[in-house]
Amino acid sequence: MTKVREETPTLRILLGAAIALGPGKVALLEAVDRTGSITGAAREMGMSYRRAWKLIEAMNGDFKSPLVITNAGGSGGGGAQVTTAGFDALTRYRSMEDKAGKAVRQEISNFAQLLKPAAKRK
Repeated sequence: MTKVREETPTLRILLGAAIALGPGKVALLEAVDRTGSITGAAREMGMSYRRAWKLIEAMNGDFKSPLVITNAGGSGGGGAQVTTAGFDALTRYRSMEDKAGKAVRQEISNFAQLLKPAAKRK
């Protein structure tokens, strides 16, 4: 008998043509919050600064208020911080993710039984 792993759905919020928020953007916001900078967040996630900056620009452009603000570098240093709107978006995303997971938990479990063990998938 195959042991079934607990699986959770991945939530992507599509509003129009772009992904307003999904797991990658959420992880980036959380990394900015932890590190206090886009450079640190990009490094932590193994992505280029340019890619991180473009994702933040896209998020800031998609929402009514920016999710991340930056401080100019120089002698006082630079940095970035997640705004109140950013924390609100994160909280709402995590809430929707939790609700979606609970709503389809049994179906996910049943579906997972159809899959090969992760080590055998390619």
